[in-house]
Order: sequence, then structure tokens, then C-alpha cells
Amino acid sequence: MEEVRASSAWVADHSSHVTVDSSGIEKVAESIKDSIPKVEWDYEGIHYFDNGPLTVQYLFVLDALNFCFWPDKDLSYDHLALGLKAALQNDKSVFDADRLQKYTGCELRELLKWPKPLPLEDERVRLMHEIGLELERSFEGKASNMVGSCGKSAAKLVSLIARHFPGFRDHTVYKGHQVFLYKRAQIFAADLWGAFKGQNFGEFDDIGSVTIFADYIVPAVLRQLGVLRYSSALASSIESNCELGSGSEEEVELRACSIYAVEKMRELIRKKSGKQVLSVELDLWLWSLGVQCPSLHHHRTLSIYY
Repeated sequence: MEEVRASSAWVADHSSHVTVDSSGIEKVAESIKDSIPKVEWDYEGIHYFDNGPLTVQYLFVLDALNFCFWPDKDLSYDHLALGLKAALQNDKSVFDADRLQKYTGCELRELLKWPKPLPLEDERVRLMHEIGLELERSFEGKASNMVGSCGKSAAKLVSLIARHFPGFRDHTVYKGHQVFLYKRAQIFAADLWGAFKGQNFGEFDDIGSVTIFADYIVPAVLRQLGVLRYSSALASSIESNCELGSGSEEEVELRACSIYAVEKMRELIRKKSGKQVLSVELDLWLWSLGVQCPSLHHHRTLSIYY
């Protein structure tokens, strides 16, 4: 995750469209330093959990498919999490590696009880096939074996996922510089940590190495809090719901500057209060603020990475 931090800082230093406002970071850090908001993982009660390997398999499938809901205004992450949960409760073999390799778009919709084609449906099916095949080939079909091989290291887990599963390789080139973001690989580690409350499959000695998960919601919330500022052209594009190209300067800056800003916020809170705060915790708080604000204007990018 040091690659994520370092490359995000490089983008923030060379950004043309997004500015990280240090006075905005100062205000937010000051306002929460004495009472760091704690948001419980699964506070909505939408995830499957049985305290065992099946939960790990569920979370890996969930995080493989956790991207690009905005093109369907009726669809949200909650539908995905609840739909997969209900499917697993109904049939405990539904996410077996051999079955993951065979799903069609129509069958995925049936699993989720979704009445119309999903955004990027072909990509979602392709990624189910990818994780099923590689889990079977390298981890005896079980995501829990993959997690167990990482020696309680979230960083090793993220690296392992990126090495084995191309669909999780969330990196790009920005102004000739390689940028690493790894949103879905990191969120899998964070989901394990949250679900298992830092025990069993969720025990990571280095959970502090995980950054925030750069998506649509967090940049918009940071802008609302005065932490990020957009160029007038970018602000206008977002407010008029124009699509930003995946890998465009604007899109990379929105994501990387969010990571950089929250890392700075985390450092400042530590200096002011003497308390360690995790980026995972700050991300949960920012995301919960965002989903409570239906009028929030976020950027729109067709991407399998978030």
C-alpha cells in the first residue's frame, strides 16, 4: 500500500484539476479529533456473516462485483450485498469455485433478483469466471485459503490478489507516472477486518497500512467538507452529469487526491489528539456521510474498479 500512498501523493503534487485544501483538512481534523466518528461495519445489516470460510467466499465475490452502480438509478451496493446474501442463504454452494466459472448474465440477475440488465453486466460475469477459475487453480477453490496464506498481513493479501486476479489490478498511468489505487483489493481486506472484528480471518497486524477506497462517493464528500477543490471546468462537468473517461487526468486526480487528503487528515488527527485513527475508519465515516446525502453530486465513470 506504500505504492498507493506514494503514487497518490505524486498525483496531488502534479494535479491540474483537483486541489487538496490544507485549511479544509485542518478544519475537519479539528472538528473530529476529540470524537473520531465510529461507524460499525455492516451497520445497515445487509451482509452475510457466519463467522467462517463461507463469509470469506461471500465477501470475495461481493468485492469482485462491487463497482459501477450509477448508470442504473435504482441499483445500489445494498442490492448487491443483500442479493448475494439471500442467494447464499438459499444455497450454500452458490459461490463454489466451479459454479462461479459458469454463470451467465441472466443467471447473475436471477441470483440478485434484479429485473433488468446490470451496468457492465458482461464484465461482472467475466470477473466471476476469473475469480472462480483462479481460486480453483491456486487456492483449492476457497478464498479463505488465500487469506490464510497471507500471515495476518493486509498488504500481502492486497498484493496476492493483484498478482492472481487481473480484474483487481486497479492502476493506471498519469502524466507518464504509474499510479496504484487498488480500491477493491483493499476493501476486501477491510471487509474481512470489519466483519470478523479483527479476529480469525479478519486479523491483520498491519490494518493501518490500508488506505481509503477511492470511489465516487468519497471525493464528493471531501469536496463538500472543503477538503478538495475542483477546477471550474471539472465542477461543471460533474454538476451536469457528464461522463469522465476511465484513466482520464480528471478521474485519476479525483481518486488519488482523495487518498492523499485522507492520509494527511489522519496524520493531523494523530498530531492533535495523540490518537491513532485508521483510514478504514475514516473511509466508513465519509462513505456513510455520502450515502445519507441523496443530493450529492459525484463524478460518473464507467469502470470495473469502483
